[in-house]
Amino acid sequence: GHPKALFYLFFAEMWERFSFYGMRALLTLYLIKDYYSSLENNEDIAYGIYAAYGALVYLTPLIGGYLADKFMGYRKSIIYGGVLMALGHFFMAFPTDFFFYGALGLLIMGNGFFKPNISTLVGSLYEEGDVKRDGGFTIFYMGINLGAMIAPLFCGYLGETYGWHWGFGAAGLGMLAGLLVFWQGIKADVLGDKGLQPKEYKTKKALGLSISNLIYTLGFIAVPVFAYLIILDTQSAMLGNVLTIVGAAVLLYVSYIIYDYKAIQKDHKSGDRLIAIMILAVFCTIFWACFEQAGSSITVWVDKCVNLVGMNASQTNAINPFYIVLLAIPFSWIWTKLGALNKNPNTPMKFALGIFQLGVGFLIFASTAHFIDENGKVPFLFVFLGYFLITTGELFLSPIGLSKVTELAPKKIAAFIMGVWFLSSTFAHHISGQIAKLTTKEFYSETNIITIKDGDSQDSYLFDMDFNYNNDIKGIKKITEFDTEIMKYSVVKEEKLSEDDKKAYNIEKEYVNKLIIHQLLNKSSEDFWFDINSDGLPVFTLKSEKTINN
Repeated sequence: GHPKALFYLFFAEMWERFSFYGMRALLTLYLIKDYYSSLENNEDIAYGIYAAYGALVYLTPLIGGYLADKFMGYRKSIIYGGVLMALGHFFMAFPTDFFFYGALGLLIMGNGFFKPNISTLVGSLYEEGDVKRDGGFTIFYMGINLGAMIAPLFCGYLGETYGWHWGFGAAGLGMLAGLLVFWQGIKADVLGDKGLQPKEYKTKKALGLSISNLIYTLGFIAVPVFAYLIILDTQSAMLGNVLTIVGAAVLLYVSYIIYDYKAIQKDHKSGDRLIAIMILAVFCTIFWACFEQAGSSITVWVDKCVNLVGMNASQTNAINPFYIVLLAIPFSWIWTKLGALNKNPNTPMKFALGIFQLGVGFLIFASTAHFIDENGKVPFLFVFLGYFLITTGELFLSPIGLSKVTELAPKKIAAFIMGVWFLSSTFAHHISGQIAKLTTKEFYSETNIITIKDGDSQDSYLFDMDFNYNNDIKGIKKITEFDTEIMKYSVVKEEKLSEDDKKAYNIEKEYVNKLIIHQLLNKSSEDFWFDINSDGLPVFTLKSEKTINN
């Protein structure tokens, strides 16, 4: 009983999400294991880039939604956004800074034109009050997650087996498939008069260009701006400041719109509906800030700490969408049935239950600390259990939120308000990055020192009792002096070394790394000196291999 156009949009969005989630499954691990593998703080950098990318990906729908509402129409916006995203995925196949950050810029801008407008187009298929609306959005949501389920399995396998760039290339092909399906829907005329460019802007020109061509040009110009924002975020807090300013400006603008409806137009119903959307958006931010650990810290935790069977870490990103594909139709049926019986829980109740289930899912992940085996791994079962509850929570909240925005938003600003809705995910991703970075911090710190003697000479090094992805000791630094008054070590400043000295220093640290690992694997009471320094801290000074042999 749903409109035929729903299923064209279903498959178009499925392939677009295939591309998005294929890249998402690989990005954090690619940055840690490959692109920034030589940096000691690569996890912090990877989480920061992932969070900045995610934040900006959900900021641009605000722009794309506004431009589609007023100037372009939904159809042109969706096609333009798809082309930009396909280019972005293919850029990821080339391992240079220009292509890597350019790819992120293209994906950010493309998503802004694609994401809010295809969701709004789905909403336009249903009349206000249609009991099929929530069910239709849940089916559409299943399309999103069908693509999100297939992508990590396929792109994750290609990326970790044959090379990261094969996985990124496959994501690009998925985006092209999504564009093709959408174009076929237009040719089949299933959309009727939905999503066309506003008549008054079809022939208008500005700066010698048609309105559409001007927007296309400005979109390409904006790509390096977003790429540069991500680069800056790895060096400063600029992105956080930009998001704060944007958030404040949007809040003021939406407040003005609400005031206009209630005080000037005397349309209290529309004003109250916009207030409801803003309140729901706050709770949506809380949900996604936790949920988006899936693409960053949870994936890394799975890679390091879970006893995986039949899957690699990036492929576990398919578990959540698998549950959605499994449960979407039953949930759609339940909401439709309860609606017909007039017993459907209201939206605030659904949101509350969704956030509760999310919290329980993360408590299951946290409980795994009590089930670590002798190899330092936890059973794979806990990943499935935690994701199950996170997913049921998502089904209570996300498709319902999309449905309510398209139902409650005034029609002439529907895509802009959808962009405001996605802005909640922008702040959620930014917060998510700060949460993920906390997982790289130790609960306690300890001073680890190795002193290496060679004849009459001796050198000492600080190191962290932690390992990177190559199973090398992290944080090795050569001590240059120790200030007894302030109880502080001074170490070699790598950034001040010449290129030749850096290479020599890195070779020196590699030898120290091998020696520390040798000692840790073969330690006994005779292999190290133990002392308490003047600050009362225990210091373990490991003897060198040469000393032991002598």
